[in-house]
Amino acid sequence: MRIKLFHGALAALLAVLALLGLGGGAAVSAAIVTQTVDYSQGDTALEGFLAYDDAQTGPRPGVLVVHQWMGLTDNERMRSRMLAELGYVAFAADIYGKDVRPADRGAAAQESGKYMNDRALYRTRLAAALDQLRRDPRVDPARIAVVGYCFGGTGALELARSGADIAGAVSFHGGLSNPDPASARNIKAKVLVCQGAIDPYAKLSDLQRFVDEMEAGHIDYQVVVYSGAVHAFTQREAGDDTSAGAAYDAAADRRSWEAMRALFEEIFD
Repeated sequence: MRIKLFHGALAALLAVLALLGLGGGAAVSAAIVTQTVDYSQGDTALEGFLAYDDAQTGPRPGVLVVHQWMGLTDNERMRSRMLAELGYVAFAADIYGKDVRPADRGAAAQESGKYMNDRALYRTRLAAALDQLRRDPRVDPARIAVVGYCFGGTGALELARSGADIAGAVSFHGGLSNPDPASARNIKAKVLVCQGAIDPYAKLSDLQRFVDEMEAGHIDYQVVVYSGAVHAFTQREAGDDTSAGAAYDAAADRRSWEAMRALFEEIFD
């Protein structure tokens, strides 16, 4: 495994100030450390993204972040840093493969379709990312959750349905289809699903089938539906035109993030 480590100039400056005893008597905070991480699944090279706060010591909860259909982008890196600021070790998975980053919607649909139509392959890629996170010495392997966005929301649910030993699974505006409804019985995690009320790509009828699966499996789950929100409501790059079926919604973004935090406080306590 090859790791590229990037300590920002700010972290270096703060370290120097700490050694010199400068800083006005206030505590000096360490910067969030980010790394690109090369790992693999079989013969496929993958490149993930790790974020953590190096001021913390000892094992802490880990959060696996699964990307939307454009692959691992700045959006997932941002979310990983936000999770690190909350005290978690965050690892953004690479489902598609190193350097496989769709350039447009057509390419994204084709790439994501490979995994939506082959859930066994999708689960294998998810498991490889989970193993990578679990092996991190900063992570408490008994306290791991997964979050995912759009395509990655489906991934978060698929990882849970695989029977993975995780504490929580959070789907933000994810696809809710499940070719094997009985697999919901394998879920060990507590599940949170955050959906837009008028998402044309994940309709309320899909949500009802999901609820039926969860109830049949006696799963501890929550569903939160945000009024007026369509698909991709957490992604600023989606713009604000709801007529297109995908748009950013600041209220839904904020509320769904807080719902995730509440779940994490419960499962990681």
